[in-house]
Amino acid sequence: MDIADIATQDYTEVDAEERLGKVRALFEDDNPKGVIVTRAGGAEYEGVITQKQLLSSHIEDDTRAITIANPSGNAPRLDRTENVRDVARKLVEGGTKIAPVFEADQLWGVVTEDHILEAVLDSLDALTVEQIYTADVVTVSEDDNVGTVINRLREHGISRLPVLDEDGALTGVVTTYDLVSFVTRDIEKTTRGDRRGEVERMLDLPVSDVMSEPVETIRPDDSVESAVRTMLENDYAGLVVTTENEPDTVAGVLTKTDVLRALSYTEEEHMDVQITNIDLLDTLVRDDVRDGIEEVTEKYSKLHVRHAHVRFHEHKERLRGTPLIQCQIRLRTNKGQIAGTGEGYGADNAYYMALDTLERNVLEVKGVQADEEYQGQLLRKLGEL
Repeated sequence: MDIADIATQDYTEVDAEERLGKVRALFEDDNPKGVIVTRAGGAEYEGVITQKQLLSSHIEDDTRAITIANPSGNAPRLDRTENVRDVARKLVEGGTKIAPVFEADQLWGVVTEDHILEAVLDSLDALTVEQIYTADVVTVSEDDNVGTVINRLREHGISRLPVLDEDGALTGVVTTYDLVSFVTRDIEKTTRGDRRGEVERMLDLPVSDVMSEPVETIRPDDSVESAVRTMLENDYAGLVVTTENEPDTVAGVLTKTDVLRALSYTEEEHMDVQITNIDLLDTLVRDDVRDGIEEVTEKYSKLHVRHAHVRFHEHKERLRGTPLIQCQIRLRTNKGQIAGTGEGYGADNAYYMALDTLERNVLEVKGVQADEEYQGQLLRKLGEL
C-alpha cells in the first residue's frame, strides 16, 4: 500500500505572512495535527507548524507564521508513491504527526499518523500492548506547576505526562493540547498590556488546573488494535498503561508513535535502528550508531534486540558555538526494555555518553540474570541432597 491511498487534500493552511496569533487560534478551534504554511495562494509550500513548536516558542502573536515554519525541519517531504511502512518510519524519525505529500514537486496534500493507523488498524490485533509500549515513563505530581510541566515536555521531547498524587497514584494526564488550549483561552481574555503578568501567573498554576481526568488506561495484555481504536475514537495521542492488580499505578505509556515505530520494524540482517533528529549528527552516520549499539549488546549473548530507537534533542546552551545535546538510546529486547541517556556538546559526544550508560545497564541486566540462574542451580542442588 502506498500513501496515495490514504493521504488527503483536506488540511489546515495559512499564508506565510499570517500572524502567529491566528495560527494559535486555529489549533484551539480545529485541533489539527499541524498547520501547513504556504505562499501565493497555496501554490508554494513553506513548511509545517505543530503544537510542539507553538509550545516551545516565546514569539509574540504579531510575528509572521513563516518565522517558525521550517521546510527543512522535522516534517519530511513525501512522494505520493511511497509505501506506508517507509512513511511510518519517516514520521517517527522526524518526530512529527504530519508531513506534506508532493506530486511532481507540487504540494498535493498531507498524511498524518492517524491516516496510517486507520489504514492498518485491522492488522494490529496480532500485537499486544506489552510488546511495544514505553515502560520508562516521565511523570509530574499534582503540586507541580504549569512551568515545570512545559519544561519537562521540552526536555524529554514528549507530548503527554501522567500526573501522580502524593502517594504515587495516577490522577490525571496533561498534554501539549491541554496546555495550548489553556494558554489560548486565557490570552484571549487579557489585554496586550496585561499579558506579561498573566503569562507568569499561568506558569505558576498547579498542573491539576489544566490536566485531563479521569484517565483512559489500558493493560499490557490488551491488543494494540483495541488500544488504537480507543485513541482514534477519542482523539487521544496516547494511553497510560496500568496492570489489573494495580489500576492506579503507572506501568508505562502507549502512544501512536510507539505503534508507528512497531509498523516500521524490519527483519534485516542487522539491528533495526531508528534515529530521531538524525540531522544533528556531526561525523557519525546511521551505520556507526547501529554498530556501536551492536557492539554493546553482543557483550550479553542471551540478549536479543528486537528494535533500537535513538533520539537526539538540542538544548539552547552552547560551548564555543557547539550546542548541548541530549541522546537517549532505548532498546526493546527479549529481556525487556533497556535504555541509556547521555549529554554532551555535539551529538557525537552525547551519543557516546549515552552508549556508555547503555553498556552499564546491559551488563547490569546480564549480572542480574546470572545471579538468578546461579540461585536456581543452587536450589536444585539443595533439593538433591
